[in-house]
Amino acid sequence: MTFQKRSLVIACSLALACMANAHADQVSDMQAKMDALQKQMQELQAQMGSVLIKQEQVAPAPSISMKPGNDLTLQVGGGEVTLYGHADVSVDYQTSGLSGFIHNGLPVTGNNGWMSDVSSNLSFFGIRGNRPVDKDLKAVFQFETEVSYAATPGASDQAPDGTAQKFSLGSRNSFVGLESPTYGAIMLGKTDTPYKTSTGRLDPFASTPGDYNAIIGNSGGDNRAEFDMRLSHSIWYESPKLNGFTFKGLVSPGQNRSTDNGLYALGEPDCTGGNSSAGLNGNAGQPTTCNDGAFGTAYSASIAYEAGPLYVTAAYELHKNTNRIGDEVDAGTIGVRDESAFKLGVQYALPTKTTVSFMVERLKRDAITPALDERTHTATWLALTQKLTTYDDLNLGWAHAGKTPGQPIGGVEDQYGNPAPAGSPDNGADLFSIGYKHRFLDKRTTTYVTFSRLNNDYWAHYSLGAGGHGLPTRNYVGDKYIGGCQDNGVCGPPFSGNTAQALSVGLTYDF
Repeated sequence: MTFQKRSLVIACSLALACMANAHADQVSDMQAKMDALQKQMQELQAQMGSVLIKQEQVAPAPSISMKPGNDLTLQVGGGEVTLYGHADVSVDYQTSGLSGFIHNGLPVTGNNGWMSDVSSNLSFFGIRGNRPVDKDLKAVFQFETEVSYAATPGASDQAPDGTAQKFSLGSRNSFVGLESPTYGAIMLGKTDTPYKTSTGRLDPFASTPGDYNAIIGNSGGDNRAEFDMRLSHSIWYESPKLNGFTFKGLVSPGQNRSTDNGLYALGEPDCTGGNSSAGLNGNAGQPTTCNDGAFGTAYSASIAYEAGPLYVTAAYELHKNTNRIGDEVDAGTIGVRDESAFKLGVQYALPTKTTVSFMVERLKRDAITPALDERTHTATWLALTQKLTTYDDLNLGWAHAGKTPGQPIGGVEDQYGNPAPAGSPDNGADLFSIGYKHRFLDKRTTTYVTFSRLNNDYWAHYSLGAGGHGLPTRNYVGDKYIGGCQDNGVCGPPFSGNTAQALSVGLTYDF
């Protein structure tokens, strides 16, 4: 090889060596940069993971699952939501006792004797829930609606008189509130009053024709119990149990622009107290004159004590400025006055598996003219439940309504069509009920049979079913009421002195 060729080979080898060294340096530098970037990414991932863990600890991700042991309760994001309901449907055979009564010199017509029916009786469906919002405090809610199993939902002649739609969502006890096991609960919405719930457990005939509200809480014999109500637009407090004692208190603002409470309360579809049968010009749902028991602000409170077999309660309720102008013949004789109620109740379970319940109640109207006062009276209730077996009960009940100081002129007619004179306080009444109840093994299903008889004194006009039984035994004769009008189209007023009776066989299911 010549010198020149050898020099060229050496030069090329040196160049390739330099290039290889340069590429190695670049690869090494790039690898270092990639290692540094990967380390930064790992540190960032660690920081993000720490943040996510803290977020999960503060606010866990929402999840839905069934509560163990309760297939109708959902656990949702730390809270609970429960579905519940009650079905009560019965076959009845009842009479208003108006057969042979006279109005305008003619016998009343229609099915005023014994008649059969199938009835929905305060069946309902609801959803309730709660969620912790702080230590020892949770938010609670509930909405509940009546369910018509036997009849088509809508306006009907079912008690009580009113234009409100019973089968709309939230028609029953519905509210939102805060609850603490230490301090109690405060709620906003609508609910059964403390006066009503304080003695509910004393009535084994609830929702049947023999319900004690045919007389108890019923101030004038109408087919509604003014002092056994669910009050809308209310705020109330329920205490925790302390040494056996509990307390409940409720206020329902009148929210009525009318000074005599003669119009619907703001936001309501009916007269306060449920005493509107039609609106303006006969159109239900429109403003009407609420002159048959509508009131303003209501106050209700109860206190109870329970220890072992003993339960004792006292309750009071006040309806401010109750409008009874519809009972007037002479202006200013009845008017707008306060009405109140007070009751004492006791229940005791004997070792013989016999439960005895007793209650005395005083209803009072601040009457302008005592001779026209059909609201003030004393009533009593006595009930006995004898447990025959683990699944079977025998129930007996007796309610008595005492006489009032008087009654409005012409408020009712006797069986001969004569209008009531002023005074004439021969208007007491007695309710007798007997019933048998059987519970099935599932503890959710029951059957029952009851028989009730309501004896009205000569000028009394109480009726069965005022406590919520779907189809009451009315003592009216008219196109809206059980009985119908006379053949000539004349519809009569309520009659007095009738004897209403009802046999009811029913089935209930709770979930």
